[in-house]
Amino acid sequence: MAYLFITPTLLLFGIFTVIPVFMAFYLSFTNYDVLSRMDWVGFSNYKKLVGDSLLWQTFLNVFYYTIVFVPLNILLSLLIALLLNRASRAVKLFRTLNYLPTLTSAVAAATVWIWVLHPEYGLLNGFLGYFGVTGPAWLSETSTAMLSIIMVTLWQSLGSNMIIYLAGLQGVPDYLYESSKLDGANAFHRFRYITWPQLRPTTFLVSTMSIIGALQLFDQAFVLTQGGPANATKTPVYLIYQQGFNQLDMGYASAQAFVLALCILAFSLINMKLSRAEEPIV
Repeated sequence: MAYLFITPTLLLFGIFTVIPVFMAFYLSFTNYDVLSRMDWVGFSNYKKLVGDSLLWQTFLNVFYYTIVFVPLNILLSLLIALLLNRASRAVKLFRTLNYLPTLTSAVAAATVWIWVLHPEYGLLNGFLGYFGVTGPAWLSETSTAMLSIIMVTLWQSLGSNMIIYLAGLQGVPDYLYESSKLDGANAFHRFRYITWPQLRPTTFLVSTMSIIGALQLFDQAFVLTQGGPANATKTPVYLIYQQGFNQLDMGYASAQAFVLALCILAFSLINMKLSRAEEPIV
């Protein structure tokens, strides 16, 4: 009976996930361009990747995005969770308000942020103008375009990670805090020696999801900057989209996709290795 109930899900997973993955893997060894017959080209697409400077530029862009976005995401979501980890009606309201951006469509949110970051009429530069500060053209300058995308994605992702950290905080046994208070531990010591070690599994989950999401960045870069200026915000997924659907080079795009998948796997394994630790003794 159990297999009967999971059969529809397994069928859908096989049809829409497993089969397309194997088909894409096969296409990565062909010159398929949708319009003509595909021919087997072996490892030619993968050899072409080595000399593709634009592909490596996109990896550098997303690496910069990752090293800024992931630590900020962990730090800010944990801070918000600590502030809202109490029982009261007002706190429930603030939890809801912080979670609402997560429910917003990434494309819709990015469209709104285009107007917020507008160099002449945007709310952000208008606010800075009250203090005599001339704001930059956030989405049109190479020095601020990626930072703008980081700001938008942080705004939208903090709510979900806050909920995860709240669940982790509420799973910490109260008697640990009570015992530490009796021993004279202050708030900082309680966080350092009790809260943070107990949140290691939660932090591992949040960091892994953040790294994978960062490497798969597409929506915000597509809507906000279209990969510009001067390819400063072009990401691997955006490049794969252009290669496959704009230039109809499905074979080469599939090879790029599998290289990206291997990078995501490698970063996930490295993060797992760094984050793995023995459960704290309680």
